[in-house]
Amino acid sequence: MDFDIGDISLAEEGKRRIEWAGEEMKVLKTIKTRFQKEKPLSGLRIGACLHVTTETANLMVTLKEGGAEPFLCASNPLSTQDDVAACLVKEFGISVFAIEGEDNDTYYRHIESVIGANPHITMDDGADLITTFHTKYPAKAKEIMAGTEETTTGVIRLKSMEKDGALLYPVVAVNDAMTKHLFDNRYGTGQSALDGIIRATNFLLAGKVIVVFGYGWCGRGIASRARGLGARVIVVEVDPLRALEAVMDGLDVMTSTAAAKVGDIFVTSTGDKSVLRSEHFELMKDGATLCNAGHFDVEIDIPALVSMSVDRQVARQHVERFTLRNGRKIFLLTQGRLVNLAAAEGHPAAVMDMSFSNQALTVEYARKNSQDLERRVYGVPSEIDMEIARLKLESMGINIDSLTPEQDEYLHSWTIGT
Repeated sequence: MDFDIGDISLAEEGKRRIEWAGEEMKVLKTIKTRFQKEKPLSGLRIGACLHVTTETANLMVTLKEGGAEPFLCASNPLSTQDDVAACLVKEFGISVFAIEGEDNDTYYRHIESVIGANPHITMDDGADLITTFHTKYPAKAKEIMAGTEETTTGVIRLKSMEKDGALLYPVVAVNDAMTKHLFDNRYGTGQSALDGIIRATNFLLAGKVIVVFGYGWCGRGIASRARGLGARVIVVEVDPLRALEAVMDGLDVMTSTAAAKVGDIFVTSTGDKSVLRSEHFELMKDGATLCNAGHFDVEIDIPALVSMSVDRQVARQHVERFTLRNGRKIFLLTQGRLVNLAAAEGHPAAVMDMSFSNQALTVEYARKNSQDLERRVYGVPSEIDMEIARLKLESMGINIDSLTPEQDEYLHSWTIGT
């Protein structure tokens, strides 16, 4: 078995943490039980480029129990949990290519290792695996059955590929499932991003002015949780509908220039590049703290910050201090990478339970329906979405009503009026 990880001796600690997370992933556990019996993924090689966390480990084990052979690499150089990688290799015999803190060359070498396994299905978080297939191995890409994509940034890239006619195999946007983005993006990112900020800085958030760039599902979650901790929250948006929603939610909405002057902590969650730039750094108060909750480290223009600085030092773990020419200090968390995964543990297992259940069932769906899928981006079938919601409620001990025959008839009729 081929693998490249940080330290195999960490496997025992990884096993304990994987099992702990598994207790919170009851829907995925139900799916794993069925997969063990039915083996619906038998013979499939699955190439996965995901954050190597305890939750991802439970997904990989579920896929293997379903008969698949998973190959896993990291979707972010700082998000790998080395003990988890060790456990997957030693205890479960799964090929993992991921080391916490790996450099860019190693990151892409690990992606190439997964490509070398010639997977039938790809599983992405950010689309780096898919785009590498397309740019360097188009002949191999044409042989792939289907793919899945976990995050908003990746879906944006894939839809651009579809629009340009460049997509060589069908991909299901798992991110767009209601049981994914309504919960993972909002509640998962909302809690874990603030968890990362607090772990990195030990700041008291009550009384701080927190500026959230982007009011999509991730931004909504971050803003909501920050306000719940007593922060004054400002939202910066370019979409008038989302900006209006933030106002209606009771938040301040400003331009980036106005917010730069008053913010204490700046959190980017847009999926776009150079959201915070030199003109913003020039206006920020001494001690302003910057971090990113978007997938890639391009949302904060770090080269511009470096060029404006006369000194760059490590202030504490996960925190760099940049001293500008006028003596003001700006702090950057986790090198501008995903703060929730680089400084903390990512989303809680209970919310990743739904996201990764979507992944598992979507792989099963793609295998069954690959002959009918075209080279485009698909949504998760609604029946999968609803089944995961039903199982999640069931796991929480919550029952809901169902329509009476009369109610069902009324909702499906156009002849019954007042």
